[in-house]
Amino acid sequence: MHAPEIRARALRIHLGGATIAEAARAVGLSYRTVWEWCRERPQPLVRGTAERCFRCRRDDGYPTDPPAYSYLLGLYLGDGHLVTSARVPVLRVSCSDAWPGLIDACDSAMRAVLATKVQRVAQQGCVSVQSYGKHWPCLFPQHGPGKKHERQIALADWQRRIVTAHPGAFLRGLFHSDGCRFSNRVTVRGKGYVYPRYMFTNESADIMGLCQWALDLLGIAWRMNRRNSLSVARREAVASLDRHVGPKS
Repeated sequence: MHAPEIRARALRIHLGGATIAEAARAVGLSYRTVWEWCRERPQPLVRGTAERCFRCRRDDGYPTDPPAYSYLLGLYLGDGHLVTSARVPVLRVSCSDAWPGLIDACDSAMRAVLATKVQRVAQQGCVSVQSYGKHWPCLFPQHGPGKKHERQIALADWQRRIVTAHPGAFLRGLFHSDGCRFSNRVTVRGKGYVYPRYMFTNESADIMGLCQWALDLLGIAWRMNRRNSLSVARREAVASLDRHVGPKS
């Protein structure tokens, strides 16, 4: 018995113009299985958030795409906001319009985790990637009134297990929201040097602590260069973080 989201993905790929063989290869299943799905009466390609919410499903309560959730959690803690005052809660992540790849990655993560529909609302200098869904609060218990740095931010036990298993994806979300990778230029004894460096800036001491914890999980050296700013500058540390984060696109 295959998960409904795998079936939905295969049908979506096929209805998008791919052959049954191509759809089967894309989801890693046999041609016969996907052929059986495609010849049946068309099924809904997406399910309501109540059924997609991994915290409410009657199974292990674990996301079907843990790296996507870990990444989206990092984005949320950085530039995300969950509005629960409206009739239907809405998750919003502000992404700079200078990084279209980041906008696409955020959109894909929302769809992989819960969303059946994602909107992109253009604003001055940024795009608000947002999704309405009654079950977003289930997945982000850190939401609350006021700014994040003015209240306690702590991960639930189930979130810590996911991030512990996928710290690279979590760091990617944090650095894609409140971090950057750039070329640092220094002069030593009259000679100029250029080397890559990562910076992460956040006013919340709790979120900064989560970033430090995830870096420690991967054995990546870091240091605080200011109260609200973390630096990763050692060559081997930058190379390691490149494998998980890399520059924005």
